[in-house]
Amino acid sequence: MRSTPSPRGSIELFSAAIFERPPVSHVRFSKGLSMAEKDVIERAHRDAQEGKSPSTQAGEFVREEIEHVREGKHGARSAQQAIAIGLSKARRAGIKLPPPTKGRTSQKVRRQAQRDLSKGRSRRRKPSAKRSRATSNALRRESSRSVSHAALSREARSSARRRGSAGRHRAARAAVRTKGRTGRQKAAPKAARTRYRHG
Repeated sequence: MRSTPSPRGSIELFSAAIFERPPVSHVRFSKGLSMAEKDVIERAHRDAQEGKSPSTQAGEFVREEIEHVREGKHGARSAQQAIAIGLSKARRAGIKLPPPTKGRTSQKVRRQAQRDLSKGRSRRRKPSAKRSRATSNALRRESSRSVSHAALSREARSSARRRGSAGRHRAARAAVRTKGRTGRQKAAPKAARTRYRHG
């Protein structure tokens, strides 16, 4: 049975990748995909064409995975696991998201990330139906509450604390670069409300 991507260290990887801007990735388009999967790859491809970082492109897959859990297609043990599955799918689709650096997560997670990257570069083989079915059945037994708004908010705050003030500052500067003028105009009132709420 194919194991689902380990949630341990996935948030650290996602946070670390936000500050790096490797070359724009080439997103793989494959046969036999559903319309929803093609839509996700299209959005990631558009992000790549706009020069957005691999972490932003991978975010499309993470967002889609969270929606799958919320819709009840399958569950997840935690928000971290849902994010890990999304990142794994992104790498296998050809997103050049680098694996986590040594010291930030376990060797097992780094090996899995490297394996996913290799599969994204190589020719796609038809996955084993037996393994896919076993993985899907295992995930269906998990809860869908793991990706509630409250759970994701807790995970984001926890990740920000681990990142430190310097990391948060770099993330804010990266957000300013990638949001564009319209995005900044929308973000400013939200930031003002947050400051008012927290005094």
